[in-house]
Amino acid sequence: MPVLEVICSLIGWLCLYLLFCCTFTQRGPEWSCRLVTLCHGVVIVMLTAYVVFVDGPWPFTHAGTENTELQIFALAVCLGYFFFDIGWCVCYRTEGPVMMAHHAASILGILLALLMGVSGCETCGVVFGSEITNPLLQTRWFLRQLGLYDSLLGDAVDLLFILLFATVRVGVGTVMFYCEITSPRTSLIMKLGGVVMYGLAWVFMVDIARFGYKKSRAKYKRWIENQKLKEINTRKLDGHSDKSD
Repeated sequence: MPVLEVICSLIGWLCLYLLFCCTFTQRGPEWSCRLVTLCHGVVIVMLTAYVVFVDGPWPFTHAGTENTELQIFALAVCLGYFFFDIGWCVCYRTEGPVMMAHHAASILGILLALLMGVSGCETCGVVFGSEITNPLLQTRWFLRQLGLYDSLLGDAVDLLFILLFATVRVGVGTVMFYCEITSPRTSLIMKLGGVVMYGLAWVFMVDIARFGYKKSRAKYKRWIENQKLKEINTRKLDGHSDKSD
């Protein structure tokens, strides 16, 4: 268990948060925390992408194998952040039970992989799939705070978020879940953890699908209303020109 690496990671994320708090004094603590979350999302996605796609081994075929040094480092960096984030969420009470359950399951899964010394490759794969949508989620929040969400950029962020979540976290995640469950090397406790994470992914997917449906319906209604207004204005202009003639 790389205790020192996890502690250094926790201290690092905490120092970054304090730096943001001192820099953006008028924005409030959530602004600084979201910036830390955004930084973590970008860093951990790039790090786990290298672990999964370049350094290896391939998680779909080597689930349950012994952890490599780079896998341990990536998981320690991620675990330190999750300790910081769950502490912040408990302190400020900003998240609901589902998100807190996701945080707790993530911490437990990474802890088990580090303590047992195995299943690092599929755990890094799960972290990659879970965090790849996080920068978009934070971007959406910042756009709302800056008053830029109701724009083409906001629509693009939402669309990309939904597509990535559905294809990576649910689509590829289903394949990963099957490989982990059927792997003879993966321990029972890690398989149970996979069941929990996969179940939470579907809970989030249902919420996202509802959000996408409501937003699409609202935009369609707005488009219909705009078309009707254009038709009314066109008729008024035509009537005015007829009277002039």
